[in-house]
Amino acid sequence: MEYTTQLDAAKKKIITKEMISVAEKENIDAEIIRQRVEEGSVVIPANKNHTSLDAQGVGKGLKTKINVNLGISKDCYNIEAEMQKVKVAVEMDAEAIMDLSNYGKTRKFREELIDFAPCMIGSVPMYDCVGMLDKELKDITEEEFLQVVEQHAKDGVDFITIHVGLTKDIAQHLKTTDRITKIVSRGGSLLFAWMIANNKENPLITKYDEVLEICEKYDVTLSLGDALRPGCINDATDDLQIQELINLSRMAKRAYEKNVQAMIEGPGHVPIDQIEANMTIEKTICNNAPFYVLGPIVTDIAPGYDHITSAIGASIAASKGADFICYVTPAEHLRLPDLDDMKEGIIAAKIAAHVGDIAKKIPGAKQRDDDMSKARFNLDWEKMFELAIDSEKPKKYREESTPIEQDSCTMCGKMCSMRTVKKVLNGEDVNLI
Repeated sequence: MEYTTQLDAAKKKIITKEMISVAEKENIDAEIIRQRVEEGSVVIPANKNHTSLDAQGVGKGLKTKINVNLGISKDCYNIEAEMQKVKVAVEMDAEAIMDLSNYGKTRKFREELIDFAPCMIGSVPMYDCVGMLDKELKDITEEEFLQVVEQHAKDGVDFITIHVGLTKDIAQHLKTTDRITKIVSRGGSLLFAWMIANNKENPLITKYDEVLEICEKYDVTLSLGDALRPGCINDATDDLQIQELINLSRMAKRAYEKNVQAMIEGPGHVPIDQIEANMTIEKTICNNAPFYVLGPIVTDIAPGYDHITSAIGASIAASKGADFICYVTPAEHLRLPDLDDMKEGIIAAKIAAHVGDIAKKIPGAKQRDDDMSKARFNLDWEKMFELAIDSEKPKKYREESTPIEQDSCTMCGKMCSMRTVKKVLNGEDVNLI
């Protein structure tokens, strides 16, 4: 039996090779994966033209995935440097990479990325419109926006972010809102500018049926973008954010009816006491669609450390139902991340995802922690390094400070609690001098 998309296959009770691959990674029966794809609680972004893809699942009962943002900009137009980041992100087992290139002719980088990377590839076609079309934003037509969407889909992008919750009415209301940061979404701000300049409805809304046709043709998953995500904790969970989320829930339903997979993007900057409510609201009104969150960042006063503020929020978000975490680097709000920034962001996001998986009781998530605990008790340093999310830093620390007693460290030496207890349990003398 033929099918057009992963969702179409699931509705027809077909288990695809991508579903089998996801099931093997998650240690879940493939039929369960198919059922969850059918109900819309799991998506498998898998563009037909992404031939190097090693499919991943995002959603209910699956391990929390992380995304790495990359791409060229006007101030840092260096495809070689970005491809080096891609290679490192793949080596560090990032499940997804988003190409956020926003200047000039971006297709060369996108094609290299898709050809090389086995992870899910996402993009935001809105960023590419001015460069691809060589036109000022206000002069772009609705049909030309579709051309850019189709080019990204044809190139092999597995999921695209489109902002179809931002309506003309909301844009008008935004002019009078007391929000501090108004719109912090780059794509959302561009659409807002186009709508105000042309006094028209969001072109991605008026052309949404055509967008869905493109997505079905190539099997592109929609990441329904939060143009009105809060950009500071003051703006969190306000009426604009919630109204947009309601709109996105309706757009996700329309996508489902056209056999197009969809996930929902979420905040943003959110105080720690509001994170659980945000997860519950999305899962409730969006029919348990996979939730993709940026952070959330829990305080606004830590530039240079936003990989930490984000990891705090992401840990809670993942534990309460978020399925997909967009990494945040120490360079957030400051500059294009370099390679070291990217590594720190990936590690912080992986920690947060793992913390969430333990809380969600994902099968096997806690086993690695138990193995680490056993290695610590046995003072098995090589095993500890092997199990660490990042093995380089702990190895470096140990090499920089060599203990006299090789089975301990320079913090405790002979007074190491594990060493002492092991000697007692083994009937050995505890000699501390």
